[in-house]
Amino acid sequence: MAATDRKPILISGAGVASLLLGRALLSASIPFRIFEKDQSITFRAQGYRLRLSSEGLDAIEAVLGPDGFPEFWDRCGKTGGVGFSAIDAITGEKFPDDPAATPDKEKKDVEAAGSASKIIRETLTSRGGKVLTLGVQVGISRGDMRQVFLKGCESFIDWGHQVVGYESTASGVRAIFADGSKSIEGEMLIGGEGLYSRVAEQLSGGKLKVYDTGARGIHGQAPTTAFKALGEGVWRAVDDSRPNGRVFIITNVRPGDMDDPNVEFGWTMGAQPGVIRPPNEDYTITGVVAADIAKSITKEWHPRLRPLFEQMIENEAAFWKITCSNPTGVPEWENDPRVTVIGDAAHSMTPAGGIGANTAVRDSALLGRLLAENGGYGDGVTAAYEKEMRVYASEAVKTSYGLAKGQFGVEINENTPTIRRGVRTA
Repeated sequence: MAATDRKPILISGAGVASLLLGRALLSASIPFRIFEKDQSITFRAQGYRLRLSSEGLDAIEAVLGPDGFPEFWDRCGKTGGVGFSAIDAITGEKFPDDPAATPDKEKKDVEAAGSASKIIRETLTSRGGKVLTLGVQVGISRGDMRQVFLKGCESFIDWGHQVVGYESTASGVRAIFADGSKSIEGEMLIGGEGLYSRVAEQLSGGKLKVYDTGARGIHGQAPTTAFKALGEGVWRAVDDSRPNGRVFIITNVRPGDMDDPNVEFGWTMGAQPGVIRPPNEDYTITGVVAADIAKSITKEWHPRLRPLFEQMIENEAAFWKITCSNPTGVPEWENDPRVTVIGDAAHSMTPAGGIGANTAVRDSALLGRLLAENGGYGDGVTAAYEKEMRVYASEAVKTSYGLAKGQFGVEINENTPTIRRGVRTA
C-alpha cells in the first residue's frame, strides 16, 4: 500500500464482506484497518458452502481484477450434471422439475420468490473462457472465500478486537472495543461485523432490526465417499413426514472432489420452528450434541442420504439460528458521512435461495468503487452507497423471506422477537 498521510478507513469484522472491501481499498492504495473479535481466521467453524450468482461473481471480479480473480475462480467448485434437484428424503425419489408439480407446501415458496428463480436457476456469463449454462452451480466454502480475500490484507488486521460502538471526533471516528479501549482515529468506520453488529444498532438508532424466525438448523461435514449414492448435483432433500414440521437439507456434490480423501463435503439442515431444539437454546454447544440431533432426525431417511449423517465428522456439527431483516426492505436512517454498514450488518437474510453472500459482496464492490473514485472519505460517499444498496438489498431480503415462508414455514410480524445485537448467546 502506498504511503499516505490520510487516516485509515476502519472496518469492524473480518467476514466475507469486510475482507473483500479491504481488497478494494488495497487496490486503490487507501489505508485501512480491520478489527476482528476472533483470534485468527481459523478460530471457529466457517459455516456452510455459499452458492454464487452472476451478480456476486461480477462484484468479486470487479474487486479482485484480472490478477486476483483467477485464483478465486480456481477455488470455486462448478457443479453441472443434474444441476439443482429436489428429492423426497424418505423415498429418495426426485420431485418433478416443473414448479407446478412440486409438493403443495412448495407452491407458495415458488410463487412468493418472484425473482429468486433468476438467482437459483440462471445462466452464468463467461468465466474462465467457458460459458456456464442453465443448471450449472458455482460455489465455494465460506472459509475458502475468506482465505482468498485475506490475501494482501494480513498486516492490516487486528485480531482479538471486538467493536462494540464508535465515537465521532472533530475530523474522523474511533471504534470502541469491548474492553473499553479505543482505536486510532480513522476517516470512516464501516460496520461489517454481521448479525450482531453494534455499529449497525448505533448508526441506525435501532432501525436495523434482525428477527429471530424461530426456525433452526444444523451444519455438518462428511467424507466425500458418503455422498456417492447421490451423485453430482446441488441437492435439496425434503422430509414432510414429521408431525411437528418440515425438515430439509441442501448439499453440493462436486465430481472433481469425489475421490479426494482430503476433501469433505458439507450439508446444511433447516427445519421449521420447533423441530430442532438445541439444549437450552444454547448455540455455543456444538459437536456431538448437534450431530446426535441430526442423526436422530434423519434415522428414517432413504439409504442414499443416511451416510451423510452416519459418517459425519461429529466435531464439525454446529447449530444455527435462521434470522431475517425486516422483509419490507432496508430501512432509512439519518446518514452519517463517516459511518455505514455492509453485509449482514445491513441486511440479514435467511439461507433460502443462497442470496445473502451475493448481496454482501455487492456491497463491498459498490462501496469500494465509490471510495476509490473519491480517493477515500468524502461527504457524499456513504449517502450514495446507501441509496443504491437499499434498492438491490431490499429486493434480496424480500425474495429471501418469500422463499423461507415456504421452506421453513416462518412468519415475521409485530410479535416476532428480535435478536440482541452484540450478544452471541441464545
